[in-house]
Amino acid sequence: MVQDLFNSRVAVLATMHHKEKVIAPLFQETLGINVRVPENFNTDVFGTFTREIKRPDTQIITAKLKAKAALEITGETMAIASEGSFLPHPSFPYIYGNREIVVFLDQEQELEIIGEIFSTETNFQHQVINNLSDAEKFAQKVGFPEHGLVVWFEKLNAEHPEIIKGINSQEELQKAVNFALNNSLDGSLHIETDMRALYNPTRMENIKKATQELLNKITSCCPKCHTPGFSVTDTIKGLPCELCHQPTDLTIAVIYQCQKCNFQEQKFYPQGQEFANPGLCSYCNP
Repeated sequence: MVQDLFNSRVAVLATMHHKEKVIAPLFQETLGINVRVPENFNTDVFGTFTREIKRPDTQIITAKLKAKAALEITGETMAIASEGSFLPHPSFPYIYGNREIVVFLDQEQELEIIGEIFSTETNFQHQVINNLSDAEKFAQKVGFPEHGLVVWFEKLNAEHPEIIKGINSQEELQKAVNFALNNSLDGSLHIETDMRALYNPTRMENIKKATQELLNKITSCCPKCHTPGFSVTDTIKGLPCELCHQPTDLTIAVIYQCQKCNFQEQKFYPQGQEFANPGLCSYCNP
């Protein structure tokens, strides 16, 4: 069983933002892995949401860099790291989405498995304001104080903006906004949601979902060599229309592949549907 490969082993989690609250219980329950957070591990060196430090590479590569750094400083053989981003929905650009990546590395088994979700469940927002009333309206709209806020402003004779993070009380909000307005170069400030996991329960829930997707992949083993991580690597379009039976752009099959022996398996109708709705057919509904 796949659990025999991992039970009672230790995995280090590369975080400083309390992601262990949702990641550790799932790994313990599913695989028997004990998740630990390295002391004084600074993930800000791999980029910040407030943009003062840029991410060194793509989302996936950055998550891998975090995991490898955690392995190096602890000497363990398994690591977990996550990385989030916020971007317009590919089909509805006026709606923001949250893409969460969770990477699992196991040096003993030579495994690298990635879980991922894209969710429109996010409160990611920002606004330029010039008074406390507008700040309070913004805060109410994004779920404050359960969700934290960030205030930043351009300061006279300063090379970089001043940033106030982790605002999660009415008193802190008033203090930060008044300070910013009194010291701002142009009398305005930028207010935005604090997207760090410990200040954003909505994002934390998406990290949990991405972790579950990762665990689903880990527990899916290759039928040939039994290596964990037997997962979808490609999709095939062409699900036939229910009315005219012409192929549509919907997926008819997916390709599973083992990352160790490269065995492949094709599975039809991954959504449990053998035909597409005619409303999604370019011939019936041009």
